[in-house]
Amino acid sequence: MITQVTKGIKISVNTSFEGTFFKNYKMHFAFAYTITIENQSKDSVQLTSRHWRIHDALNELEILDGEGVIGKKPVIKPGESHTYTSGCLLASPIGAMHGHYNMVNFSSTEKFRVYVPTFKFHAPFALN
Repeated sequence: MITQVTKGIKISVNTSFEGTFFKNYKMHFAFAYTITIENQSKDSVQLTSRHWRIHDALNELEILDGEGVIGKKPVIKPGESHTYTSGCLLASPIGAMHGHYNMVNFSSTEKFRVYVPTFKFHAPFALN
């Protein structure tokens, strides 16, 4: 598990390999990731948007920006957490992903970023 804390918001990430399949006549490698966002601060916060940088071993970079996470903009009270699972497709069996969440502090109305540490993807057959 990979973890990082920014401004009292702890991010924990677990990844798994889900398999291979063909899409548009190309082999793809499917990975899942589960992220827990834990509010260790004293204020309620809301996740409003996300920014991802997805890399694979073939040096392909995909940048994704979007509202919320999996269709939600969770409000996380002090001491609570929000967990979700999502996934990505890579053109190679090895890759990595990192980014940030844009958040709002409900007490101060401050907007801030919470950084998601780099987490790696690898198909079990791709490593010694």
